[in-house]
Amino acid sequence: MEVARSAPSMRRSSSTAVRPASGAATAQAVTVPKTLTFSGTTLDGKKFDAASMAGKPAILWFWAPWCATCASEAQSLSDIHDEYAGRLGILGIASLGSVPEMDDFVADFELAKMPHLNDKAGKLWKRFGIAQQSWYVMLDRTGKVAYKGYLDDLQLTEKVKELTA
Repeated sequence: MEVARSAPSMRRSSSTAVRPASGAATAQAVTVPKTLTFSGTTLDGKKFDAASMAGKPAILWFWAPWCATCASEAQSLSDIHDEYAGRLGILGIASLGSVPEMDDFVADFELAKMPHLNDKAGKLWKRFGIAQQSWYVMLDRTGKVAYKGYLDDLQLTEKVKELTA
């Protein structure tokens, strides 16, 4: 797991710009906020750069493979992913378990359509101040933390509506 420049500050960076991953020829450069200046390896072994989520609201979901609460939230996140595709980024950040357990969780709950980072060492959990599983960090379009903590399914749905309005 790589973490690029783990700055404790979550302020917006004005010097880093990337093009959105959409591939649109007319897409303009997007400023990458400090909150999205990290990278890692997905559970399926691919490199992932969080900068690719810049420019739209995002949910960072911190989960563990043995967590019953996480399991109960899986369907809601899958539904939100489908409903808000292209308008909202969702990134699972898995820890507190073995990689095979993490893989099984993603397969069992059919969550492979969204990326999940292997954060077994807990570097991103520490960076975002996460002390327990099934917590969300919700970022607005500018990368500012709009919410951090636990949400039940109804609260999650309401927060997503607010973020994407």
